Amino acid sequence: MSEGGSRILALQMEVSVDGIVATDRGPVIEGVENLPPEDPKLTERKLAWVWDAGAHLMGRVTYQEMAGYWPSSTHAYAAPMNEIPKVVFSKTLERADWPESQIARGEIADEVASLKSGPGKDLIAYGGAGFAQALVRGDLVDEYRLMTQPIVVGGGASLFTELPARLRLELVEAGTYGSTVLRVYRRIR
Repeated sequence: MSEGGSRILALQMEVSVDGIVATDRGPVIEGVENLPPEDPKLTERKLAWVWDAGAHLMGRVTYQEMAGYWPSSTHAYAAPMNEIPKVVFSKTLERADWPESQIARGEIADEVASLKSGPGKDLIAYGGAGFAQALVRGDLVDEYRLMTQPIVVGGGASLFTELPARLRLELVEAGTYGSTVLRVYRRIR
C-alpha cells in the first residue's frame, strides 16, 4: 500500500520508440516478428509488481483476451493473473466469468476513486489503448510503468493524447533489460 493509506493506480504498458501503445492490429508488440524474448530480469521485475497488486484493472477487450488466455496458461504470470481480483471497465459486458472478476459500469473517475479509497494493496491497470487513454486524460494514474520496445510503428494510438492539461512526472526508476527500456514515472500533484 502506498503512503497515507490510499491505494495508488499504476499503469503498466508496452510502448514503441515513437510512443505508440496500439495499432490497428492490437497492442504495440502484437504481430511483431523477431522481437527478442523478454529479458528474465524484466520478467522478474514485472512479476513482482503483478504479485503485489491488490487488483488488476483493464478495459473490456483486454479483459476478454486475458480471460481467454491466462486460465489455461502455465506461464509465471498465470498464477497472479488468475488469483488476484480483476476489475473490468465496461458498459456492454454482460458477465465476467474469469474467477475473481467484477464489472465496473459507472463513470471511470468514480469507479477508480472508489477502488483507490478501498482497503488493500495498490492497483495495476493495463490496456487497451482506449481504456489507458481515458485513465490518463482523467488524471487518474499515479505511476506510469512504461516498457519501451525496440520498434517504431509509424502511427497508431498514443498513450498521451488529447490531454486537458500537462502532466508533471518524476522519473523514479529507469533501466535497460536486453533491448527493452523500463521507465517508471510518478505523477507530481
